[in-house]
Amino acid sequence: MEEKSCHIYKERTEKETKDLVNRLSRVEGQIRGIKDMVIEDRYCVDILTQVSAVQSALNSFNKVLLSNHIKTCVVEDIKNGEEEVVDELCRTIQKLMK
Repeated sequence: MEEKSCHIYKERTEKETKDLVNRLSRVEGQIRGIKDMVIEDRYCVDILTQVSAVQSALNSFNKVLLSNHIKTCVVEDIKNGEEEVVDELCRTIQKLMK
């Protein structure tokens, strides 16, 4: 199999893919629930509480994905002498921390 750069393509293990997809499916369900709450004219504070839970779930997703990225793509690129990946990582972390 031809080796592909993480910058274009990232081959994930079955376990990693399943975990990420499960996390996103839960977020998707939470979003549908919030939409239903709005349609049902639910109390604002209850909706805000659910939105906060979605934000937390997305932050958790980002932490897992970032950790996997660092442990695979970043380490691989540094080993291959592609140190500019550190700048990319720093820019990515800055975006996530907005």
